[in-house]
Amino acid sequence: MLAQKNVISSVLQWRQAAAKPCTHFKRRAGRPLRAAQAPESPRHTHTHTHTHTVRESVQQYYTQLQGSEDLKTSACKTKTCAPIPAFMRKYMSDLPEEIVRRYYGCGTPLPSGISGLRVLDLGSGTGRDCYVAARMVGETGFVTDGSVCVPALVYRRQLGEIENLTQAAIPDESQDLVISNCVEVYRVLAPGGEMYFSDIYCDRRLPQELRTHPVLLGECLGGALYTNDFIRLARKAGFTDPRVLEQSEVEVNDPELRELTGEARFFSITYRLFKLPGRLEDLCEDYGQVAVYKGTLPGHTHSYALDDHHKFVKNKPMLVCGNTASMVEETWLKPHFTVTGNRDTHFGLFDCSGDPAPASGSSDSSTGACC
Repeated sequence: MLAQKNVISSVLQWRQAAAKPCTHFKRRAGRPLRAAQAPESPRHTHTHTHTHTVRESVQQYYTQLQGSEDLKTSACKTKTCAPIPAFMRKYMSDLPEEIVRRYYGCGTPLPSGISGLRVLDLGSGTGRDCYVAARMVGETGFVTDGSVCVPALVYRRQLGEIENLTQAAIPDESQDLVISNCVEVYRVLAPGGEMYFSDIYCDRRLPQELRTHPVLLGECLGGALYTNDFIRLARKAGFTDPRVLEQSEVEVNDPELRELTGEARFFSITYRLFKLPGRLEDLCEDYGQVAVYKGTLPGHTHSYALDDHHKFVKNKPMLVCGNTASMVEETWLKPHFTVTGNRDTHFGLFDCSGDPAPASGSSDSSTGACC
């Protein structure tokens, strides 16, 4: 109980520190946060100046909000996404009300079964997800918050502007799981690691006047990447086979914003990006491999959805492509699956014509792997 109170106290201190320059924290489960000042980055280029302006705009927008009920769209409201699992809700019930009320995010981007893993959270806002992750990794795990800043909700979503984890002093291949929304994390992920996160995307590239509109930026829409541009960025970074876990369309309720955005559609999408160098192909290939889920992941006793096309039923053999076999056999998911077969014999392109696995909040705008 004392350790738990220490964590909650630390989260409160964390929130109070929001008026200070960007600080990076590390903590183990049940222990107070430890802070180290992040090095300042130069702002001599147009890109840095633009990013600074965007951060100031979003910071100003969020200082006017009392809570998520003041937002004009559903983009940064938890109800946009799938329901939060019961065990996570239990952890959240220990948090101060302000931390939960001022959380402007979509769901909780955390997979089950992460005990003992090294987790990096980028753009953690009030600290809600870091606290939950600290409870989930247990005493042998480690949670690092990579961006506790005043505009904690400001993410560099503009094309080509991604968080600089080199300046954040995160060592190479030091993390098993990264949550939130940054692609440059490929460097810090260990082989077999995963980036698991939710963000807002658009079905088209937005014009500059919308990308710089202060209200749209504050509502997480102005900086929304075109989905296919995100796929290109992810693959360029080294994540060859991005997978969509779930998605739902963002509701733009304000009439003025609806008029501004026109026919553009926005989606909250949870992506899974695995770092498997040399093991993932740009197309799904058939090697005759079969995967069986053991039913051992917490909260997933009877089945487990790897993505919106792969729902594994406990103890039921499932024919999978080579990429999927690697994702469940060569990552942190390995203890929960049994894979039969290897890549010695190739049978051609894998048949991805089957219907997508049922997933909460799915829609017809899914992007990612063919299967």
